[in-house]
Amino acid sequence: MSFGKDDGIGFIGLGVMGSGMAKCLLRAGGPLHVYARRDEAAQPVVAAGARRAATPAALARECKLVFLCLADDAAVEDVLFGAQGLAAGLAMGSCVVDTSTIAATSARAFAQRLAEQGVRYLDAPISGGQQGAETGTLACMVGGPVETVEACRAVMSAFCKTITHVGDVGAGQTVKACNQVAVAGAMLGVADAIALAKSQGVDPKVMREVLLGGTARSFALEKHGQRIIDGDFQPGFRARLMRKDLRIALETARAGGAELQGAALAEKLVGELCDTGRAEMDWNTVGLLVQEKGPPL
Repeated sequence: MSFGKDDGIGFIGLGVMGSGMAKCLLRAGGPLHVYARRDEAAQPVVAAGARRAATPAALARECKLVFLCLADDAAVEDVLFGAQGLAAGLAMGSCVVDTSTIAATSARAFAQRLAEQGVRYLDAPISGGQQGAETGTLACMVGGPVETVEACRAVMSAFCKTITHVGDVGAGQTVKACNQVAVAGAMLGVADAIALAKSQGVDPKVMREVLLGGTARSFALEKHGQRIIDGDFQPGFRARLMRKDLRIALETARAGGAELQGAALAEKLVGELCDTGRAEMDWNTVGLLVQEKGPPL
């Protein structure tokens, strides 16, 4: 069995990432049902051709396959199991694909609760940023039964360039946590490099170009390095969301007996951004914070 565009596809979570993903699904053809609490979130997708449902439950009654792209565990739980949530309308044999970044323990708990009513669940967090969501080139790491992954693959390909099955439910969230840990480490290295160059009177733009030609080349240096140098801290990916993701990674590691070092420092610095009124700025603002932490005059 596989899901197709004629089965009824739903999408909930029309933020920076979800809006682009939903539009990719619309471009692929077939009806798309969406739910959003805020008119300003729903309007661009509805204008592109989506049908807006009054509640998650109403959306579920029209769809066999529903995608979620929400901010955190609490938001996912509310959409699934809250008043007029998806669980109230999902038919047996339907499927929820959760592209949100949440804790692996939460993903496993949601999957169990849905399984009790014959509904399948995949944890399928994504990577690739706003541009990837808009162009349909995201990378997706999926946890769940292989047959369910394959049933959803064709539809997911509308917004994903790569779809990798990484294990049972919860494994997708674990791999996403690994992604955020690696990205955070690279960003701290870029932030330090820019601060070092400036402290020695070296043009950081020249420094960046040299590093891009050698072993220090990275996505963080290529994309975020230029933005830090230019003072461009508009989101993007907000600092409060990266703090949430890093906290998930740290908690997951501790539960498994590991103690992360670089991620702990990154979480501390991103937390400082949030605590100083910069939670809604892009998390690359950590580059500015590193420069602010120069020696006292």
